[in-house]
Amino acid sequence: MKKSEFAALVAERAGIRKKDAERMVDLTFRCLGDVLAQGERVSVGGFGVFETRERAARTGHMPSTGEHIEIPAAQVPVFKPAKQLKEKVNQS
Repeated sequence: MKKSEFAALVAERAGIRKKDAERMVDLTFRCLGDVLAQGERVSVGGFGVFETRERAARTGHMPSTGEHIEIPAAQVPVFKPAKQLKEKVNQS
């Protein structure tokens, strides 16, 4: 499902205009990204937790040349689903 399709679903279920739902979906994800960029976590009850974790530096290689390269450490966003979300997904 694309973001526009998701916004249409939100609009339908909330009984609002699709354009308003698109703005709310955009704003929600923009705010989520801003909070994660600050190193904070976002906990949504019954849905899950969004947070960042440190990924250690490692050695990789270029497939085309076989050359070894150093991949620096990085902060990566992660999502841990809540028990209720897992149960809902596994019901279908």
